[in-house]
Order: sequence, then C-alpha cells, then structure tokens
Amino acid sequence: MLEIQVFPEVQALNREAAQRLVKLAKAKIAATGRFSLALSGGSTPQKLYSLLATYKEQIEWSKVFIFFGDERCVPPDHPESNYRMANEALLSKVPISPENSYRMHGEDPPEEAAEAYAKELERFFGLEHGNGPSPENFPSFDLILLGMGADGHTASLFPATSALHEHGRPVTANFVPQLKTERLTLTAPTINRAAQIWFLVVGEDKASTLARVLEGEYQPQTYPSQLIRPQQGKLIWMLDEAAAAKLTKKT
Repeated sequence: MLEIQVFPEVQALNREAAQRLVKLAKAKIAATGRFSLALSGGSTPQKLYSLLATYKEQIEWSKVFIFFGDERCVPPDHPESNYRMANEALLSKVPISPENSYRMHGEDPPEEAAEAYAKELERFFGLEHGNGPSPENFPSFDLILLGMGADGHTASLFPATSALHEHGRPVTANFVPQLKTERLTLTAPTINRAAQIWFLVVGEDKASTLARVLEGEYQPQTYPSQLIRPQQGKLIWMLDEAAAAKLTKKT
C-alpha cells in the first residue's frame, strides 16, 4: 500500500510524523508488548527526533526498541555517526534503557560489523532457528524511517553499488566508490519486510530525483529508493512542497 502526503513546510511534516509515530508506538505496544523502530541518519530525521523527544511522556519507552537502517564506518562518538546524531537528538532525551538501543558498530571491520548486527537482529526477532538466510527469515520491523538523497539513494543503498544485489543477508557492508567510503546498511529485502516504511523527503534539490523515483521508469541501479516496494507493509512518502514540486500526482 502506497501513500503520498505533501505538507506545506517541514515543520508540519515533522509534526504529523511525530504524532503518527506516537500513535503507532502505542498501538503496537498495546497489541504486542513492544515497538521496534529503525532510525535513519541525515538532517531531515534529526529535526523529527528532536521534536519526538518532546513527546516523551506519551510513549512507554521501556517497550520501545531502537535499531538503525544504516551507519557510517566511524566510532559512535564521531561527528558523522548516525548513532551519535540520534542519541543527541532523541535517545539521551527520553527514558529509554541503553539495552533497548541496538546500534551498528561502525568502528569495527565492516564485514564483521554487518554479520554481528545480523545476529543481533536474529536474536531480537527470534530467528536463530529459522531456515537459513533468506528474505522469508529476515526481521520484520514495526517501522523503518528512511530518507532519500538527491542521487536517489536510501539508507546506504547507493547507486550502482554491490548492496543493491544483496538478497541473502539482512545487513551488509557496502563500499560506495563515489564517496570513497564503506557503509553498513539494512538490505532492501529487510526493509521491505517492515510493517510500515516512511520516507521523509524535503527540499527542492530532491524534486527531480523524487519525480523519477515515484513516476519514472523502474531503474533501481540508478535510483535505489525504487527498491523499496513492500509486498504487504505500508509505504508512506512524507514530502514538503519543494520536494514534491515536480510530481504529477501528489496523493
């Protein structure tokens, strides 16, 4: 199920996202006793996380479990660390136990860190005794938050990189030649198994790419965000007017 929402400005987008997240967390906790959330990096979600921290009294944080969609290969206190950003904007501001936060260990060798995170996911989601590495045995998050770069990447699934072809592992290391760096990322099959996936995209610099991603030819090697097409979950694109400017359909 695909839903597109366009907001007049970023503040309205973040307000709606925060309120919907609180509502979803409450519903999942009431139904299952916990809420699993995978965070993204970037400046757009940072504003959402800061706003979400002001709703801290409305969520039962002891039953919220935080994961990450991707990470830079840096220590957790590095200025470029997604964990550091999320911790400063949200996690340190709410009463959540460190044991409820599962970061990717970007300071470790990338392949080892990816394998270790996959094992963490297996343990949390009770998949240790599954039928081996296949999408049917991948974790299913309650919610994954994503952004989209001006090049069409999402998480650390960058154009023309090896991770776009990864279907057998839930987490992988991904060398990004255009950035001359290694990243850790959830793979597309993992993301697509989430109950809900929200893209938060703002800014006129994203408008042309966004139109190609949502309305253009299917070219996931060029626009990896097109890989995110859940078969059963809900996919929501939350956009500001600037990002949505070149869409022909805005609903």
